Amino acid sequence: MEIRLSKLHKTKIEVHADVYEIMRMVLQREQKIDRNREHLWVIGLAADNTILLVELVSMGSVTRTIAEPMEIFSLALQKRCVKIILVHNHPSGSLKPSVADKDTTDRMIQVGRIVDVPVLDHCIISDQGYFSFAEDGLMDDLSKSLKYVAPYELMARGRQLGKEKTGSGRTGAGSPDRAPDEGQRVCDHRDHGADGA
Repeated sequence: MEIRLSKLHKTKIEVHADVYEIMRMVLQREQKIDRNREHLWVIGLAADNTILLVELVSMGSVTRTIAEPMEIFSLALQKRCVKIILVHNHPSGSLKPSVADKDTTDRMIQVGRIVDVPVLDHCIISDQGYFSFAEDGLMDDLSKSLKYVAPYELMARGRQLGKEKTGSGRTGAGSPDRAPDEGQRVCDHRDHGADGA
């Protein structure tokens, strides 16, 4: 369910507290119904951090909500958002992120990399205030996680790490950055007999 942006349209997110102020207004409006359930929203942003959309993507139970990549990124991609912020409430008032909150954020960071729509932050809000994963440094920590990294990305990272360790400036024979000179023999598994000798 997309939230109408009448007053929020063309609003820019400049600091983490802006997200809380905007979502506090949305939450106050929505809490009249289902106030004891978790809600998950996506804020879609333009390149200059102007809000393009605020969408309620999931309404869960008292202690959790479901967050699937398709729901999180679908409308953001349709509306041409170039980055997103995740926001959810904790009806209990606690601002401490759960293990599930961290896991969901980790997963969405990786999906955002694949679709080229970075997740800038994940904010937890309540009547008591807000918690920002980015402000706390959790976004940086989670962006280093390998749990949800696609296999092709792991291989690319491994190759890059190998180049950095061996010195990517290598230009001698056998360097992966340079084709062999004419007359140089390149070892290939097909050069050997069936026994591999």
